Amino acid sequence: MNATKTTHPQNLLADKNYDNYELFALKKKIEKQTPVKHDAKSCDDLYKSSKTTTGVYTIDPDGLGAFAVRCDMETTPGRGWTIFQRRVDGSEDFYRNWTDYKTGFGNLSGEFWLGLDKIHRLSAIGQNVLRIDLETFEDETAYAIYESFSVGNESEVYILNVGNYSGTAGDSFNYQNGMKFSTKDADHDYGTGNIENCARTFLGAWWYKNCHYSNLNGFYFHGNHSSAAEGINWYHWKGHYYSMKRTTMKIRGT
Repeated sequence: MNATKTTHPQNLLADKNYDNYELFALKKKIEKQTPVKHDAKSCDDLYKSSKTTTGVYTIDPDGLGAFAVRCDMETTPGRGWTIFQRRVDGSEDFYRNWTDYKTGFGNLSGEFWLGLDKIHRLSAIGQNVLRIDLETFEDETAYAIYESFSVGNESEVYILNVGNYSGTAGDSFNYQNGMKFSTKDADHDYGTGNIENCARTFLGAWWYKNCHYSNLNGFYFHGNHSSAAEGINWYHWKGHYYSMKRTTMKIRGT
């Protein structure tokens, strides 16, 4: 019986039936899919060492083990941002359970949540600034910057700490300051509202406070939606009835 020939790109590189152009294209595909490994603690470190192309790299922020991240080397001021949340097209399901939000999910080349454990590790080293970028389906953009940002560890239920706001989007995140993270199957909210589980009610996972002015892990509607506060909402820019097309949440050292 003839063995089935593998079609893995690495094996195709050795196939003499491919011409030079095809080999070049395959090589670039492999390079794009493979994280670039460096001994760096952050994307900021990588940028300072002349790694100036946005993409997927490997970092180790605290010496506890390296992991892959997506680095934004273009956004200014600063550059060298480590992205931990990204929405671009609705291809990834963000209405997930506690375990998924703890460990992370998605594709670093598309939509993803890096994972609360990794976000804690990133934010526990030194002082960090948070930047949130928003884009509408009408190509409008806005941003919010918080001068300090950290997320606690699992025993602290990933409590949120953010500093003063600046930017163009309005401050829709400080409302959640000091709150623990909640998902549809793990409600850690203790606000004064009468909503039993904000994550389940508003189809997301977030640092809720019965309930929210921001919901960036909410359902991916295409712009305006009739159901209040269930989308990728940023209240102080577009209210509770408009869902963003694109979002990124990213940090870098101060």
